[in-house]
Amino acid sequence: MSAASPGRTGALPHLVVMGVSGTGKTSVASLLAERLGLVFIEGDALHPRANVAKMSAGQPLTDDDRAPWLAALAAEVRRHEAGGAATVLTCSALRRRYRDALRAGDAPGTRVFVHLEAPAALLRERMEQREHFMPASLLDSQLATLEPLGADEAGLRVDVSAPLAVVVDRVVEALVAGRPGAGPPAGEPLVGPGR
Repeated sequence: MSAASPGRTGALPHLVVMGVSGTGKTSVASLLAERLGLVFIEGDALHPRANVAKMSAGQPLTDDDRAPWLAALAAEVRRHEAGGAATVLTCSALRRRYRDALRAGDAPGTRVFVHLEAPAALLRERMEQREHFMPASLLDSQLATLEPLGADEAGLRVDVSAPLAVVVDRVVEALVAGRPGAGPPAGEPLVGPGR
C-alpha cells in the first residue's frame, strides 16, 4: 500500500474509525485525516435527531434506529469517493452487520476498519469527563453489543491507552506498511503498546 498522494482513493482505502464510546474516535479520526490528507466525516453529526434524543435519554439504539444512519454514512463516503477523495469516518460499527452495511457493494479492502480499544474503566472515566450526548451509563450496553472484527474483515485493532499522537503514529505506520488486511488476530491487538 503506497503512502503517496494519500487523499486519492487509489493510495489509501477509506478508513472507518470504530469502537465503543469513549475510545476517542473523533480525536483519532480527525488527526488521521490531517496527517494523511483524507476527508474527515464525523459520523455522529449524521445521526437523526430522534437517535440523539434517545441516546441522550440513556436509551440504547435499536437496529431499526441505526439503519437509516448507516445508510447515510455509506452514502456520504460514496459521495466523496465519486469526487476522487478517500475518507476517514467515525462510526461505532459495533456489529458485523453494521460494518457490512457500510461496505455493501464495495470491493474487498475498500474500507479498512480501525478498531479502537481500551479497558472499560478508562473508557468510563473518559466518558464522565466529556460533554457528549452519549452518557457513560450506555457503555455497558455498547460493550455487550460489540462484535470484534472477524478474520475476513480488513482492519486493525489499536490500544488507545497511549497518548493520542502515539496512537495515530501507530495507525499511520500500519497503513503505510500495508499491514491492515483480513484478519486481526482475535483477542490480541494488532497495533498497541510495545508494538
